[in-house]
Amino acid sequence: MNLKLKDKVFVVTGGASGIGQAVAEGLVKENAIPFIVDKNEKNVESTVRSIKGKDKKVYHYIADLTHYDQCIRAVEYIKKAGKSIKGLINNAGFNDGIGLEGSSPESFLKSYHKNAAHYYYMTQLCLPDLKKSKGPIVNISSKVAGTGQGGTSGYAAAIGARNALTREWAVDLLKYGIRVNAVVVAECFTPLYKKWVSRFNDPQKKISEIESRIPLKNRMTKPTEIANTVLFLLSEKSSHTTGQLIHVDGGYTHLDRAI
Repeated sequence: MNLKLKDKVFVVTGGASGIGQAVAEGLVKENAIPFIVDKNEKNVESTVRSIKGKDKKVYHYIADLTHYDQCIRAVEYIKKAGKSIKGLINNAGFNDGIGLEGSSPESFLKSYHKNAAHYYYMTQLCLPDLKKSKGPIVNISSKVAGTGQGGTSGYAAAIGARNALTREWAVDLLKYGIRVNAVVVAECFTPLYKKWVSRFNDPQKKISEIESRIPLKNRMTKPTEIANTVLFLLSEKSSHTTGQLIHVDGGYTHLDRAI
């Protein structure tokens, strides 16, 4: 599908693996230009090599997004390259298991900060360009804020903030014609998910148990399926969609799992 994203630069945080990588790959297929901002240099180099063809452009910058000064330098880098940002995908973060019991207030705040603050940082820093281009913002979120999970207070609080900020910014940025939406993920088999499930005595059994509770086809969501929805939200095909929390989860969050 031609989403008319050709030659447009889109910032993808956490774009070196998992969902972020799938988004970057999808952008390249649409002849857009991903600007990957990620702290894992090895993963960034691997991803850039895999998606940068002879006639394809990919920009990247190594940054720990929990540090505001590094966010500033990342955005300055793309501007110095003479590129205008046409859209932002806030994606970086992970479920670090900082729960209510057995965790300190300091670890809770650290978990919240590293999973929510950079959504604000990057959006604010990209905003001057987005106002000029009326560029959309897509926040990657999680079902955890809506369903609870247990043992992950910091991450759940951060995800709640991502959802709230999606709605807040959709209102705040109406006057500029900027659309803001979130894609809510449930069970998606990314490298981080694989790492989490490997902690169980029988990982494959755990995967089978989870998949049995996913109503549509009893399988996990693919990163490419998340990416396809993100690409749609970045395009003019979704020109009247804003302030939405769109669940791409095979019905996991809202459908009766006894189906």
